[in-house]
Amino acid sequence: MSASTDTTDTFGPPAPVLSYSPVTLSVPGRPVELQVRVSVPATGTGLPVVLFSHGHGGSNNLSSLNGYAPLANLWAAAGFTVVQPTHLSSRTLGRRLAGAPGGPFFWRSRAEDMSHVLDRLDEIENTVPGLAGRLDHDRIAVAGHSLGGHTASLLLGARITDPDTGTEVDLSEPRIKAGVLLAAPGRGGDILNGPMADKVPFFHTTDFSAMTTPTLVVVGDKDDSRHFTDIGPDWHADPYRLAPTPKTLLTLFDAEHLLGGISGYDADETTDENPGRVAALGHLTAAYLRAQLGADRHAWQAACEALTTGTAPAGRVECK
Repeated sequence: MSASTDTTDTFGPPAPVLSYSPVTLSVPGRPVELQVRVSVPATGTGLPVVLFSHGHGGSNNLSSLNGYAPLANLWAAAGFTVVQPTHLSSRTLGRRLAGAPGGPFFWRSRAEDMSHVLDRLDEIENTVPGLAGRLDHDRIAVAGHSLGGHTASLLLGARITDPDTGTEVDLSEPRIKAGVLLAAPGRGGDILNGPMADKVPFFHTTDFSAMTTPTLVVVGDKDDSRHFTDIGPDWHADPYRLAPTPKTLLTLFDAEHLLGGISGYDADETTDENPGRVAALGHLTAAYLRAQLGADRHAWQAACEALTTGTAPAGRVECK
């Protein structure tokens, strides 16, 4: 199946989805309240939870709980509860948090946001109309795009050295059982030689050797992040190559950093607009998470056969 082909014939029509926002959580010590969007299928119980960490893009609302609808809707239609926080790094908070400690990227707070969400799942479940009693609190996954991929990798077990204190930081979250990294940053060190490298010192010491949680790493074979490094798109595959098993790598053909347009419908910042690619990515990532979380052990194999084989595959898959 081509990445530019409608996937409806393969996977059936999408299920109705309900979305509710903001759910506002007061977190002691956080300079502003933590707001999240919750998207769920209209029916069903025992719903696994996917925490989604947004990127640090140039748009205002796409880097917040209001972004990434193309993926959030696909995942919710596939039977997940998708929880999207607005991190302190969001441009929607830029004026209020100008000069705040940890800014502008707030790498530590971003990961802590996800643990706060897990701590308050009962509260979230009881706040969203019609959600009470429908969540499976034992089946939790995390996903993130770009800087959000870095956030997700920390929750999955990756380590960094705090550039301010020189101490190793462990923000791993044992309640998370699986992860999806979308166009996430790769290794640090001397290969970080682009014009943005000095602005992200927390990237320089990234260590994937303790990232033991099962993870799907998604990269675009045209995602050349020269503002960070000159080694090309292969940099984004480092979380797969440098982390221990079990890991899976999905390389999307002809995809750039927005992987076809995952940050928003018809978003101007997308340089490789391709709704079919986004649909294929949504189905593949949902299938991976369904398999890893025990909802459907055969989902991943079936999705790979449908979308990564044949005369016009969406991408290729490697496993270790």
